[in-house]
Amino acid sequence: MRRLRDVDPNLLANLKKYLDEELYAYAEEKLEQFYQLCMTDIDRRAVHTDREGQPRLIKYDRFGNDISEVWVNEGYEQTAKQTYETGIVGYVHKPIPELGRKGNYIYSYAQGYLLSQVETGFYCPVTLTMATAYLLEHFADEELKKKYLPHVISTGEVELYEGATFLTERQGGSDVGANAVRAVPCGDHYKLYGEKYFASNAGRCGVATVLARLDGSEPGTKGLSLFLVPWRNEDGTLNGIQIRRLKDKLGVRAVPSAEVVFDGAKAYVIGDPKKGFYYMMEALNLSRVCNAVGSIGIMKRALEEAKQYAANRTAFGHKLTDYPMVRETLANLTARQEVQTSACFEMISLFDRVMTAPDEATEDEKAWNRLLIALLKMRTAEEAIAFAHEAIEMHGGNGYIEDFVTPRLLRDAQVLTVWEGTANILGLEVLRLMRKYRVHEQFIAKMTKALSTLSADVEPLAGPVKQGMHELVEALKQLAGQPEEVQTFHAKKIANRLCDIYLSVVALERAQENERNCLIAQLFLQHIWNRHLVDEQMLSVRHFEIIIHEQKQLSPS
Repeated sequence: MRRLRDVDPNLLANLKKYLDEELYAYAEEKLEQFYQLCMTDIDRRAVHTDREGQPRLIKYDRFGNDISEVWVNEGYEQTAKQTYETGIVGYVHKPIPELGRKGNYIYSYAQGYLLSQVETGFYCPVTLTMATAYLLEHFADEELKKKYLPHVISTGEVELYEGATFLTERQGGSDVGANAVRAVPCGDHYKLYGEKYFASNAGRCGVATVLARLDGSEPGTKGLSLFLVPWRNEDGTLNGIQIRRLKDKLGVRAVPSAEVVFDGAKAYVIGDPKKGFYYMMEALNLSRVCNAVGSIGIMKRALEEAKQYAANRTAFGHKLTDYPMVRETLANLTARQEVQTSACFEMISLFDRVMTAPDEATEDEKAWNRLLIALLKMRTAEEAIAFAHEAIEMHGGNGYIEDFVTPRLLRDAQVLTVWEGTANILGLEVLRLMRKYRVHEQFIAKMTKALSTLSADVEPLAGPVKQGMHELVEALKQLAGQPEEVQTFHAKKIANRLCDIYLSVVALERAQENERNCLIAQLFLQHIWNRHLVDEQMLSVRHFEIIIHEQKQLSPS
């Protein structure tokens, strides 16, 4: 079994950049252990869950009573126990015993990156538990926090309550302002009535955070309040909750997604009743980061599967890796995965500061954080699908057979463009940030400065990026003041150009570190900007061994 430092030195390089020395040393050791667990036991269990051991709804007991229980297989239960006990959720909010200090989101997302390479479906419940913990710690009153937060962040010392976030309703979907689930005051608590149409981790969560509408509140999102809903009463009975059915999904079959009905469910308001939508949008940004992390995880697994198959498969008397087109594909995927992973951890380092100390973050930092989340969630989700497709094609007919992991990677990747906002929704988010915070002006200033401070040997590579910046500036001038439908029509196009430029700048900054990263940058820039039919350099063929084998780092250029 290969070690993490040999398989993914790029991950460790990013962690070393953003973690202090003490936390990095701890993370390196624990991530190695978790990586070995993921690539063996958790991976084998994921195959069983996906193919034979999917969650099942036990609707009634033998006496005909509605018990709405969700059965999961024993392997899934073991994966859940082992994962939560690593502190993937808990150590963001409480001290790591060995260090006597908290971890952070950077370490947590590194764990999620490894987990998503083998069980993307289970990373969804982890994400929902992370979001629930965040909402409780930052917005709940002390009584609610004291009662429930220790269970949500448990690493084994008390009973674990997994979390869930229930937004979607049948009539609304992404239009959350159309939500109609009612919250009725009842003394020191509320009772919820209505239906949530796509409720992931239903039946497995100990508590759920739910958007609902108080009678007489404003229409739209401003009238939504956020509630904490225990799944069961203290006597173990259901808390006025029924599961109508589990969704029969294309992929991520490990996570039970359900249609849930509230019929007088006891609920507790979180924070200011008038800020429910705001609170949930903060949690949504956390989930979008998880989505991007899950995407780069699938990208890494797909890349590794393609590399290993090509290195061992013989066709027409030669290894696949002897063929130029195969070399180009693998080198291109390597460049894209490394650059986007580096971009994600740069984003996460800012996200960690903004989320853990929001009062210390400036409005510009908060807007920049939201912009990067929207851009990278959108791009990495699309790339996860592309990488899974390329891995299948590299395997040929074998890639389409369920004996290999590649079909599951593609099925699981497909949901990442839908979860937490499609590309259209994210394009509109970018447009809102431009209108409210003038974030495009901050973007142009930051990228211009970064391009102007590149080292002398890397600066010549930046020509296409500078041209792309010029085209962006001209397009923004042209669109300024245009009617609403014109601006929304172009929102996704503008968002994609912003992402192209941002990722290119990340690649160029990495290029200053060593010769291999300079090669990676050149391949990435060719992928984004080059439209020439003839590639005279053929870097992916000439430098294949250096590009593919990450541990062969070259000296600084």
